[in-house]
Amino acid sequence: MAEKEISKAVVARLPRYYRYLGELMEEGVERISSNELSLRMKVTASQIRQDLNNFGGFGQQGYGYNVKYLYAEIAKILGIDRQHNLIIIGAGNLGQAIANYANFEKRGFLIKGMFDVNPRLIGLIVRGVEIRSIDELETFVKENDVQIAALTIPKTKAPEIADRLVKAGVKAIWNFAHTDLNVPEDVVVENVHLSESLMRLSYRVCRIQDREEKSREKTQKKKKA
Repeated sequence: MAEKEISKAVVARLPRYYRYLGELMEEGVERISSNELSLRMKVTASQIRQDLNNFGGFGQQGYGYNVKYLYAEIAKILGIDRQHNLIIIGAGNLGQAIANYANFEKRGFLIKGMFDVNPRLIGLIVRGVEIRSIDELETFVKENDVQIAALTIPKTKAPEIADRLVKAGVKAIWNFAHTDLNVPEDVVVENVHLSESLMRLSYRVCRIQDREEKSREKTQKKKKA
């Protein structure tokens, strides 16, 4: 039987379920209903049930979900129950900030190396990880079974480096460069555009401000009438 294709929207919600279930475990909650979970997450109970039913359901009618079990199952679905070797290309401020984020290791992402072209950075240690010359990239990838690479480099350099990574055997690229990458179908790219995220935030803030402004104008007109 062919594997069921899960929508991107459902997959995008799974890390959020995982985070909330982790918080419930810290609070000592052993089981929770879809209705109770919906109140916490501001997602309808129906949506939660539909999402989880894509993977088998995991709940029992009249009992709800076993929090610890569901947490572990979502970890398996997301693949964070296993180790992923990761490298960072670009050891500037963003690259070093990623390297210093300890939670990655808790999620199974082990930063094996960092690479840069700046000779002043090469040889420095960031949270136990040595910054290496980009010339060592292919050899390091093959010797350390690297599956994922984070690109925190200028967009002009990203296509060339992405091509080198693909040829070296990397299967996933976490792309912080502000450009789209042309890679084979069997290579996964997750684009992170910080400026686009800020622009979406700006749009939402402006809509709120516009509504508040219109509300004030209506109130003033009523007072004058």
